[in-house]
Amino acid sequence: MSLLHEIQASLLQEGADLAPILLKLRLLAARIGSVPLAEWVRHESEGYPDDTEIPNYRHIDVSYTASFAGSFGRTITNAPISPFMVSSYAGEDWVRTNMRVSIAAVDDLLTSAENGKEIGINAANLIHLFQGNIYPDYNCLSVTGRISKSALASIRHSVRSRILELTLELEKSIPGVSEITLGPSAIPSLISTVAANQIAQQIIYGNYTSIAVNGDGATIRVGVLANDTKSLEKFLIESGMASEDAIELANLAETEMPDNIAEPMGPRVSSWFVENIKKAASGTWKMGVAVATEVIKEALLKFYGFK
Repeated sequence: MSLLHEIQASLLQEGADLAPILLKLRLLAARIGSVPLAEWVRHESEGYPDDTEIPNYRHIDVSYTASFAGSFGRTITNAPISPFMVSSYAGEDWVRTNMRVSIAAVDDLLTSAENGKEIGINAANLIHLFQGNIYPDYNCLSVTGRISKSALASIRHSVRSRILELTLELEKSIPGVSEITLGPSAIPSLISTVAANQIAQQIIYGNYTSIAVNGDGATIRVGVLANDTKSLEKFLIESGMASEDAIELANLAETEMPDNIAEPMGPRVSSWFVENIKKAASGTWKMGVAVATEVIKEALLKFYGFK
């Protein structure tokens, strides 16, 4: 059985642990040379660092209750606080939290929640912000933030569904990926790293770039119009480049014309590329160095009318 089919079979087993599935997916990512896929698997397995962007499914809602005391012994206990009130007095960051822990830690939290343990966050800083604002003439005594069991379950479900969707799309769009086995094996010649990266970006983060497959292998269909900076910006952003960098590169590209198709970067663009490609390596861009190089080259070829 191929490595890809082993991953799919494991996903369909009821209650299967995600950890060994992610390990196999990480191996598959290495075999096809997909840096974005490998990075996503690593973050799901080990957790997301504070300086790393997380997928949308890891932004989860937090609900709050608070207790208050007024004059003459009056009290209000465990009163629900609406998200609108929380965002009004504390900001949007308190309404949703970023779940950066590993998927194994999410599973542990979910098991605790299923056993009746509440999953909360430290909301002590909200006590001062709520004073006199939620209930006038009442002092805020305590604030409790809770994460629901369903929110944690949705993270686990999102990871499983993305793995399945990734493997199905790779199998459909890239010839040869289903021939890769768990043991030592040659990588099929029709494997396209660029196409694999585009699929990973689309499914994990929602960035879409059209991918076409023909008899010669998978290629990117670049939606850039000749001499159209807006379409160049849009394509670069959708491919994973930070918006400010995409705008800067597009504006530079407009100021010069390269000599030939063999080198689609003029002096200014080439200098910019050398200075900024490190952002792909550091994770600022949601694509690796090899992918960024290929994406920029293909986009510029279309922009200058060489393709």
